[in-house]
Amino acid sequence: MTKTNKTDLWIRYGGRASLWAISIFGLIFLYVPIVVLIAYSFNNSRSNAVWRGFTLEWYRSLLIGGFDAGGESVTPDLIWSAFANSMIVGVISTILATILGTAIAIAIERYRFRGRSLLEALLFLPIVIPDITMGVSLLVFFSLIFEAIENLTGIYLVLGLPTIIIGHVAFNISFVAVTVRGRIAELDPALEEAALDLGANEWRTLRRITLPLIAPAILSGALLAFTLSLDDFVITFFTAGVGSTTLPLFVYGLVKKPVPPTINAISTLMLLVSLTLVLSSLAAQRRQSDSV
Repeated sequence: MTKTNKTDLWIRYGGRASLWAISIFGLIFLYVPIVVLIAYSFNNSRSNAVWRGFTLEWYRSLLIGGFDAGGESVTPDLIWSAFANSMIVGVISTILATILGTAIAIAIERYRFRGRSLLEALLFLPIVIPDITMGVSLLVFFSLIFEAIENLTGIYLVLGLPTIIIGHVAFNISFVAVTVRGRIAELDPALEEAALDLGANEWRTLRRITLPLIAPAILSGALLAFTLSLDDFVITFFTAGVGSTTLPLFVYGLVKKPVPPTINAISTLMLLVSLTLVLSSLAAQRRQSDSV
């Protein structure tokens, strides 16, 4: 083997080793803190610095007895109220975003119309722009709309669950549309054309042919939208009002005080729910790929 070949071989293996090392370091950097958080949610100590043994006390106090956070008593009712708000926002915004996102995906992929390119570009904006930019934009938008309504009708509107839902729909539509559009692009147009040739109108073709074939992608997009809605903090922070605290906002309010160990338990439960939804979305996408 020549010296040049040996050098190329060392460079090749060195590059692979470097990529592996960087990947492993990235995974450790991202996931070790999460593993530590989960472990300390079972720690029998109010301090996260010392392991005192295994306990389920923090989960019990979270679900049954309540706990103390910086001298303020936090009851299970407050926790369940925040959880209920998160579920209301998540379910409603997911339903609306799934319907609108699926319709937009079908329109962009199957039809040619004026403004299609502009709509396609606008579709990716919520995905690429920072959350804080979108949150501030929504806050300014609601402020202007509420002021105009008050000047015209005298009705005074404030931020609340409806504004959070609108904000979540605004960014979830893009994720649903992108997911569903990928599946539509893989469909054979001849299937829909055959249904039309056999006498079915466009609505029946959509209901009997298109929607059943893209159902896994719709489910995957809906699960992704619900996960993003359930975990969102930044946009929710700018669009929430009094009495509309969601679970991420509730957790953030506790973190600003001396952190009780129950925070680890809440975070672990939220992580478990999010992980379940993400795995369900991936499973739906895999079934969709296998059926192609």
